[in-house]
Amino acid sequence: MNEIIRLESKINGEQEVSLYNPSTDAIENKTWKDYEGKWLVVMFYPADFTFVCPTELKDLGKSYQDLLNSNANVLVASTDTVFSHKRWIETESLLKEFKIPMLSDRTTEISKSFGVLNTKSGNAERGTFIISPEGIVKSIEITTEPLGRSAHEVVRKIQALEYMRNNPGHACPASRNIGQQDLTPGLDLAGRVGELLK
Repeated sequence: MNEIIRLESKINGEQEVSLYNPSTDAIENKTWKDYEGKWLVVMFYPADFTFVCPTELKDLGKSYQDLLNSNANVLVASTDTVFSHKRWIETESLLKEFKIPMLSDRTTEISKSFGVLNTKSGNAERGTFIISPEGIVKSIEITTEPLGRSAHEVVRKIQALEYMRNNPGHACPASRNIGQQDLTPGLDLAGRVGELLK
């Protein structure tokens, strides 16, 4: 596997994508280039009108403003139509306040490009991708089971990645949030991480 996966190696930046925007109650057409210059979170989920998916979207929706404040755009994506997205938002009580744009991948090309297409069901698996402002994929999480993801971890990763981007040479330990002790890898730290993180 390549050490760095660039967004342009996964998808065509000029490719037009269709989405339903609950904030404006409108269908919008975008290209991937429209999201350059900020972090981009793309969260794939299997399908509208399912069971674990609305709990994940509700959880992500609660962290949406934190992600926007962290210089990030957010998209959720499934192989459903924009019309299905709209109706699901209108009928599922968990999504009553949901505002995140919902990408429609009816051709399954996008899910396939990101490696999350389940060819048996035609649905996307649960995949979360964090892409840097330069178009480099920095974080990938994929699960093939009905296991809901934590939006808190997405926020933590975005904030940590932004911190490390602005502070080269620093590292973020497991479950550490911004403001907690970070690490500066070097010979003097090898074998002594526990002493520093007491």
